[in-house]
Amino acid sequence: MGSPVGEAELIRPVRTEGAWVDDLLLQGDGRHVALHVGRPVSRAELRRLVAEQQARFEAAGLAAGGTVAVRLPPSLGCITAMLAGWRAGAQVALLDYRLTAHECGKAIARITPQLVVEPVGEVTGTLRGFFEVDTRVVPLRGGRPAGSEHVLLQLSSGSTGPSKVIGRTTGSLLAELDRYAQLKDFPHRGERIVVLASVVHVLGLVGGLLYGLAGGAQVFLPARLTVDGILKAVAAGDEPTTLLGVPSQTAVLAAARTPPRLPQLRRMITGGELVRPQVRERFTIGYGAELGVMYGMTEAGVIATDLTGRTSPGLAPAPGMKVQVEEGQILLALPESPYVGQTDPTRYVDGWLRTKDAGSLDEATGLLTILGRLDSQVSVGGLKVDLAEVEASLLALPGVTEAVVVHGTGIEAFVTVARTAASGGLAESLATRLAPYKRPRTLHVLPEFPRTATGKPVRNAEILRAAARSAAGV
Repeated sequence: MGSPVGEAELIRPVRTEGAWVDDLLLQGDGRHVALHVGRPVSRAELRRLVAEQQARFEAAGLAAGGTVAVRLPPSLGCITAMLAGWRAGAQVALLDYRLTAHECGKAIARITPQLVVEPVGEVTGTLRGFFEVDTRVVPLRGGRPAGSEHVLLQLSSGSTGPSKVIGRTTGSLLAELDRYAQLKDFPHRGERIVVLASVVHVLGLVGGLLYGLAGGAQVFLPARLTVDGILKAVAAGDEPTTLLGVPSQTAVLAAARTPPRLPQLRRMITGGELVRPQVRERFTIGYGAELGVMYGMTEAGVIATDLTGRTSPGLAPAPGMKVQVEEGQILLALPESPYVGQTDPTRYVDGWLRTKDAGSLDEATGLLTILGRLDSQVSVGGLKVDLAEVEASLLALPGVTEAVVVHGTGIEAFVTVARTAASGGLAESLATRLAPYKRPRTLHVLPEFPRTATGKPVRNAEILRAAARSAAGV
């Protein structure tokens, strides 16, 4: 295995604390539209709003090296609070607004921020791309200055277990923005990015918001994340447009019976779970647009891509990213551990992050193929079963729209089905596709999956069982 990438290759110099916000994210002609959040927001207005929010932070006692937690839904207020914190030289922690009070309390106890920015009132509504919120700044007793050089703290999705605190330095964020800028088929200046992924998580945050601000591509947040809302956002401008979202949103768009003609829609790019082949076909044919995919992690951002769909399932490592596959596991070279506080010491060793993702690397082409989670392989009666294979077999059954397979005392499957499909007979149909030892001991049909804050189906067996009991009225 080769040497990990050196820090000098990843980190670009910046003038002073917070200067990168002015130099990179807020620069440009003040008359140009930077964001569209229900209305166009010019660069001049964005600079003014960020400066005003920074003044409120400083009046509440925030200084360079301080800490602020932003607990806001996707909104103009969330964006300005985050940028203002960085501009003040502070460490910003992003907390998903959908966390319960208990979950939020646990998160704050772990990161000990000095200030919290939160909504004044209750945030309600679903399938919204952004919210209109009034915000307040709350000083916290016992809050501490930053204990590390990280400018961004995020919590991992928690789809399979407790969340981890992940830190990104200024250099790490700048390096990721550089990677996006070097991708030929990613949106560039004068184009639009309609961001469907949440801007409080890494894909929507860096690939959408920060990259758009830095690169001059207009960032557009749709009012509604329905088919009509998304297509209305695409139709709102004539510039070449890219949708940035997750596979479940691709599936929603692909299910439209008569997609409208939208010549400005060049492609959709998804991150997260793999896209089903039939969804890819329906989307690309229905919209006459390309469907690209990216592989990435909260710990590092974008790692590998196929932005045009031409090398699927292989992905090319993004510029500057070095990967290896060791015993079936993808390893990623990073200059330092991305984790803050206590964590598993075996995850980052000698400059390599163990991703816990299974994959293969084609030495001839350099393409990386993602094969799912490494922990999806279990032993049943001494025989190896890949739970990803069981999921794929379920998804191939007519009418099955989503599937999650877990292993406890045995293999359990959880699925959702189309309204027009009959849920009966799934087990019998699966029996023709899988050997007996691979078949689920139990198969539950859910009305919908509980999801993580990033929109992925939860893979925690206890939560899934509770959802199944609730659906059965038990």
